[in-house]
Amino acid sequence: MVPTLGIAEAITNLKDIREKFDLSRSNDPLFFRKWIEHLPDLTESEKEILDRLQNRYFYYADEGSITEGTIEIVAIAPLLEVLEFCDPPFKIRSEQAVRVEVEDRETPLQGFIDALVVQEQLWVVVIEAKRYGFNVSFAIPQTLAYMMGNSNLEQPTFGMATNGEDYIFIKLDRQGKQYDLSDKLTLSTRRQNELYEVVRIMKRIKEDLLG
Repeated sequence: MVPTLGIAEAITNLKDIREKFDLSRSNDPLFFRKWIEHLPDLTESEKEILDRLQNRYFYYADEGSITEGTIEIVAIAPLLEVLEFCDPPFKIRSEQAVRVEVEDRETPLQGFIDALVVQEQLWVVVIEAKRYGFNVSFAIPQTLAYMMGNSNLEQPTFGMATNGEDYIFIKLDRQGKQYDLSDKLTLSTRRQNELYEVVRIMKRIKEDLLG
C-alpha cells in the first residue's frame, strides 16, 4: 500500500497551496464575477427558512462552542435542503475520501471532504465546515486541497468554507492553475440576512450545471 499524508497536516496555509500545487490567485475581475452578479431571486418562503436558520445559529452560538458536527446539522444540511441538492439529479457525499497527487512528490495527500454535492461524476460544490470560533479563512487552504482531488479538468470546481457564521466561496480552475475567493458573507451584520446571498450564489452554480 502506498503511504499517504493527511491533507490537514500537509496543507496549513496558502503558501503550501502555491508551492505544492503551483496555484496562484487570479487577479482577473471577471474570474468570479459571473457567480456573484445578477443572481437568481429567492422566494418569500425561502427567505423565511433562511431567517429561521440565522436565528437558529445564534441560538446555539449563545451557549458558546459549537462543534463541526452541530454546524453540519443545524446550518449546512438545511441549506442543502433549501437548494434541493439532496434530490435528483444531485447526490450528497458525506465524509467523502479524496486522494490528491502532488507534483514532484512521491507521497500523495489524502483527506475527507465534510460534504460533497455531485451530479453523476461531476462535482458541484465542496463544503468544508469548521467549529464555532474558528476563523473561516483558515479553512481555505484545506478546502482548495480537497478541490484539487476533482479529476474533471474541463469544468471549474466550486467550494464553500464555513464556520456556521461566516461563509466564503472558492472557485478553482485546475487547467489554468488559478483560484479566487468571494467576499466573506457573515450572519454578524445589521444588513439583510447574508444567507440570502449564500443561497443565491449556490443557485447560480446549480443553474449553470443544469444549463
